[in-house]
Order: sequence, then structure tokens, then C-alpha cells
Amino acid sequence: MKKYKLSTAQIIALGFLVTIFIGSLLLCLPVCSSDGTWTPYVDALFTSTTSVCVTGLVVVDTYAHWSLFGQILILFLIQCGGLGIITLSTFIMVLIGRKVSLKDRLLLEDAFNLNTLQGLVRFLKKVLKGTFLVEGIGALCYMTVFVPNYGPKGIWYAVFHAISAFCNAGMDIIGSNSMMDYVNHPWINIITMFLIITGGIGFIVWWDIIRVLREIRTGAVAGRFFFRNLKLHTKIVLSATFVLIFGGAVLIFALEYRNPETLGNLSFGSKIMAALFQSVTFRTAGFVTIPQTGLRGGTVLLGIFLMIIGGSPVGTAGGVKTTTIALVFLTALATIKGEEEVKVYKRTIVPRTIRKAVSVMLVFVTALFVMIILMSVFEEGSLTDIAYETASALGTVGLSRDYTSSLHMIGKILIIICMYLGRIGPISMAIAFNFKGSRRGYQIRYPQEDVTVG
Repeated sequence: MKKYKLSTAQIIALGFLVTIFIGSLLLCLPVCSSDGTWTPYVDALFTSTTSVCVTGLVVVDTYAHWSLFGQILILFLIQCGGLGIITLSTFIMVLIGRKVSLKDRLLLEDAFNLNTLQGLVRFLKKVLKGTFLVEGIGALCYMTVFVPNYGPKGIWYAVFHAISAFCNAGMDIIGSNSMMDYVNHPWINIITMFLIITGGIGFIVWWDIIRVLREIRTGAVAGRFFFRNLKLHTKIVLSATFVLIFGGAVLIFALEYRNPETLGNLSFGSKIMAALFQSVTFRTAGFVTIPQTGLRGGTVLLGIFLMIIGGSPVGTAGGVKTTTIALVFLTALATIKGEEEVKVYKRTIVPRTIRKAVSVMLVFVTALFVMIILMSVFEEGSLTDIAYETASALGTVGLSRDYTSSLHMIGKILIIICMYLGRIGPISMAIAFNFKGSRRGYQIRYPQEDVTVG
């Protein structure tokens, strides 16, 4: 009998699954709840999934239902999910002095979605150091507000929200209104947006920006050529992130300007800040400063679009990623222009990368439509609320129009599946459970023939 070996993608998928399962068992325990009672397993499973998948949708209030031990466990699961199970397990191996094998390096390569094994462990160490440094700075910044407001508890609140924001989880323990009480507080808004964007742009972008800044400092590169010396990946990520955040903020500002349920009653400056925060949080963050139930239809549609896109590769955010949507857009633009190749910033994109981007987009959108239909069959509610909730789960965003708490058993299970698929990635899941594997050897080539499109 031929022994079957799991692929790296399958190991990563199963790693997340096992972590979710263990987390759900622990969260069931009375020690994890504030009132010392057992938590229903489906609620514990939902919470464990939303934590590991850094989503933020909750069926029980994080601040009220869970004890301090339960909140610590949730935060640990968020950190595991944000960095990746394989990342943390490899880090532990490095700490105890175990040699990182070639198989472990291959797992890391898949976990970070990289194309090379060169300097992978060194890259991992930089990621972990950078992560803890940014989260630490974020926690200290939060403390300047939370400690005066909440006393010693403010320290724990600051640490929790710093990690939750950086990992794009969006879970909070302040109260039932997320960050609505701080809608007029510039410092809290700025720190939260900084952590969300820093975690969402991806670790590759971090080090590329640092590399160019070092070259500028040493005089190897002139400051005015900063953007030119960035790698193509970084240029696309920064350009797409800028357009999506500020373009989204302008549209939200225009759509919600006179809406009394969201921006209407705020000052002009607060309206700008709240619109910018909403645009940032749409990109897989989950924190809110304005009620989501009050959003107008156009804003909800815009939000679903931004949720689908999400953050950038090799970061803590979900979605199809900024590079994917950028390549799909550039492919369409090249087709309209009648060009054979997709070009951007004086570089030609490799065809296989274009195919991957189109495939990721198609599979994600297909999964979204299927899940929306299933949710509509088994759950009550308006299509707007269902679509918003499903897109939020699949994009690992965590925003809800107060719909999550009304879900029945089947609805909770469907949302759990959405969160898991969104964190692993539909394409990765298809590969992970393709037990037939790929056929090697000769490939049959057939004659070419054109078809009519459009």
C-alpha cells in the first residue's frame, strides 16, 4: 500500500484546523467564561475560529462573556492566526535550538507565499521582531489614553487592542460599541489605523521600504528616487493601498455626509476622520467608530467590494489581496489597449502570475456567491445584511450589521466555514485537499483554436 504524504499546503490548512479545534475545547471550559459556566461548543468553536482566522465576528460579547483567562487565550489565538501557525511553530523550534529542516523551510515558504527559500529563517526572525516591536509601540500609545480612563485595566486593554489591530482581528474588550466612543478622538483613530495598515501591507513591503531608506541614509540612493528604487511588489502594494484607502474614504464621506445615523451629526473634521477610519477598517480590520446598521446601500456595496480585496500578501489581512485586484485591473486595461503583455512601472508581469490572480479572484467571488445563497436559504434576514456578513467572514474582516448574534446553528457553521476558507484562501484550500496531486511527466499539447468572447 502506497503511503500518502501531506503536501505543505495541506499541513498548513490542517495546522489551522487543529489550532481552532484545540482552542474551541479550551474556550468551552468554565474557567474561560466570566460567570464560571460552560460555554456551548458551537459558540466556543465560533470564537476560536474568528480568533485564529483573525476575523472579529462574535456570537458572544468578548468583553462581557469571557474571563481574563478566556481573553488571554483569545489573544493568543489571534496572535497565532495573524502570524500563522507554521511561523510560530518554527519560531519555537529556533528558540529551543532545533535545526530547521528543508521540510520546515518549505512549509515556511508556503506559509509566507514566497518564491524562494533563500534567507527564509532570517526573514522569519525579522518578521517576529518587527511584529512584537510594532505591537509593543501600539500598546504603549494606547496606554496613554486607556490607563487614565480605565486605571490598571487600561494596560491589558492597550495590549489586547494593539495585537488585535495589528493582526487585523478587530476584536475588542472595551465595551459593546467597539470604538464608537472614540469617534472624535484623533489619537486612538490614528494609532488604530496605523496598526491596521502596518499589519495589512505585508512584511515583504516593510523590509523593502527599510532597505531603500538605508540606501538613502548611506548616500547610495538619492531621496527623490525613493519610490523608483522599491521593488515592483512594493510599488503595486503601496499604490493600490493608497488608492483604495483614500478613494474609499472620499466615497464614504460623500455617501454618508448627511446621514444622521453615521456621519451626519459629527463635526466636519470628525466626518473626515470617521470616513477614513471606515475605509481602513473595511480592509479586513473589524473595528468601527460609526454604526454599521446605519450605512446607506451604496456604502454597504462599496464595503463589500473593499472586503473582497482585503490587504496585501504576506501580511495579517485577508481578502484576495491588493496585488491580485491590481493585476486583474491591469490585465483588463492591457486588453482594452490591445497590448499582448501586462506592463506596470516599466516591468512586464509574468503570465503565470496573471493566471493566478484571475484564478484567485474567480474562486473567491464564486465562494462568496455560493455562501450568500446558502445563508439566504438557511437564515432569515435581508439580503443586504446576509451579503455584508458573508463578505465580512470570507474576507476575514469582522464587520457586521448586528446580524451575527441572530444566527442559528446552521448559519454559525456556514460563517465558521467562510472564516476558515477566508484565512486559508480558496485556492490554497483547493490545492490542500486535492489528494490526487499533480501529474508529472509528459503533457499533451492540443491544437490551438480561438473562441469569441464578449
